[in-house]
Amino acid sequence: MKNITDLTLSPEQLFIEKRLYQAVAEHFRVSADEIAHIQVLRRSIDSRRAPAKYHVAADVYFKGEEFAPASYHSDYQYVANATPVIIVGAGPAGLFAALRALELGLKPVIIEQGKDVSARKFDIAKLVREKVVNPVSNWCCGEGGAGTYSDGKLYTRSTKRGDIGDVLRKFVEHGASEEILIDTHAHIGTDRLSDIIANIRHTIEEHGGEYYFETQVADFKLDGNGNVLGVIDAKGNVYEGVATILATGHSARGIYELFARKGWLLEPKPFALGVRVEHPQHLINSIQYHTDKYSQFLPPAAYNVATQVNGRGVFSFCMCPGGIIVPAATGEGQQVVNGMSNSRRNSPYANAGIAVQVSVDDVPEYQKYGVLSLLRFQQDVEKAVFAAAGNSINAPAQRLTDFCNGRRTKHLMKSSYMGACVEAPLHEVLPKFVATSLQQAFRDFGKKMHGYYTDNAMVLAVESRTSSPVRIPRGEDMQHVDLKRLYPCGEGAGYAGGITSSAIDGINCMNRIAEIGGRG
Repeated sequence: MKNITDLTLSPEQLFIEKRLYQAVAEHFRVSADEIAHIQVLRRSIDSRRAPAKYHVAADVYFKGEEFAPASYHSDYQYVANATPVIIVGAGPAGLFAALRALELGLKPVIIEQGKDVSARKFDIAKLVREKVVNPVSNWCCGEGGAGTYSDGKLYTRSTKRGDIGDVLRKFVEHGASEEILIDTHAHIGTDRLSDIIANIRHTIEEHGGEYYFETQVADFKLDGNGNVLGVIDAKGNVYEGVATILATGHSARGIYELFARKGWLLEPKPFALGVRVEHPQHLINSIQYHTDKYSQFLPPAAYNVATQVNGRGVFSFCMCPGGIIVPAATGEGQQVVNGMSNSRRNSPYANAGIAVQVSVDDVPEYQKYGVLSLLRFQQDVEKAVFAAAGNSINAPAQRLTDFCNGRRTKHLMKSSYMGACVEAPLHEVLPKFVATSLQQAFRDFGKKMHGYYTDNAMVLAVESRTSSPVRIPRGEDMQHVDLKRLYPCGEGAGYAGGITSSAIDGINCMNRIAEIGGRG
């Protein structure tokens, strides 16, 4: 077997088997007949100039050499009678903490306020059809977390926090395509994630773990020394364990309210807020691939942009090529949008969150709310946008150039939004510092991506759930500063920013619990 670390191929050479074998044969100066198998290890698109190319790393097996397909089976133990660990939240942080518990011989007991992923679909359908929001079962909340309905993007910059490959292999073990192990910017697709999340649950239950759905944590059970012994649900039931992982996600606002009410340590955390911008996918393709005639083997093009406006960062977030925009409110009186896409990414639209950095210094009028200052700001913006939509979860929208020039839109474009779009002056509805930052940023992005700043694009509001506006502080031992044996974890605690980084944080918390037995 020989290894190729970086072979440049056209899309046709990579995806048409005969041409791939011929290209690899030419690289080694042998006949294609001498190659028995090519195992692609990594591929990434280079679209800096036309035509777009792939950079590929691969293992090449020649005749007489045996290739053994990889096996994705983790070493899980049966833990029904083992030491329990309470896990609050069945998003990626909680689920991967639970899988790690099975490997370590600990029993995961998962408490989830929402419904299982199958039942959750009915509430999402009702939300779209009747505009009725179930606060614990919606696009953001329920088994699988918000990532289940944002297409399962797996790229992360948190490469030093843990073994990303382990997370990806566990996804493959539970039904994801092996391609997520290969692509630099891998994604699973919302249409596939539901089954994968259910498969993870089956693994946990088959090995003795427990789930409690539609169970809301109302309080923690403490001893006299500030150690968390477990959780108490809204009906008064107690669930005890050697430690508790708090992995509720950043839309479970009740947890922040509980901490604030009890006087347990919290911190306001800078976050980002903005809009969803939507372009025709063919326009983004032509911009990114530098031509209108690009290979059928290239995926719908993605982009990543960022700029500084008066020292304030503005950046793209959760870009969804071939995607749709969804109503992501988690309660009455809110309007929130998010993006998602299926595995094929075959929508004619491209959308991305474009978000503006927000810190406590930006909203001095909210300082009276203390540690919840940025949460209250976030809530008020969502209420204002709801009002601008006619007190509904219709999406207030504006053509991009109208937004940037401060004028009303006369005729909205067609949109992928799962609901109605209504015209609204978002340049007036959004906080002034957010609107002016976005206006300048869109012009800057148009200079970097010629054609991006166009009347043939729309902005929809509000993209406000980019990350948590609150951090639940923890020490180097990963336990809460005041509440020992409590492990704040993932996005909701302010320690992750996506599926993969949340999963890694969950794994790290469970490793720490195993090391010190959950004791403070």
